[in-house]
Amino acid sequence: MTGDIAQRAALIAAIDQAIAGKWDDAHEACQSMEGEKTADWLHAVLHKIEGDEPNSRYWYRRSGQNYESWSDAQEELRAIRAVLTY
Repeated sequence: MTGDIAQRAALIAAIDQAIAGKWDDAHEACQSMEGEKTADWLHAVLHKIEGDEPNSRYWYRRSGQNYESWSDAQEELRAIRAVLTY
């Protein structure tokens, strides 16, 4: 989980964009934070939503999360958001 307040806020905004269906905006935001585990997790979910399973699995591995853990992408997005807003 990110410790930087500005980065955390940017990730929350990206999740809100994803929940609102603004895939491209959310994708651009998480790409800009590549290497940060929570951003990589968001990136994985976005590719799952897109239907790009191989790319999604790649980002899940980078994030330390598991592709099979969530069957509902919207629920997973809300869970990531909850992690960031504890």
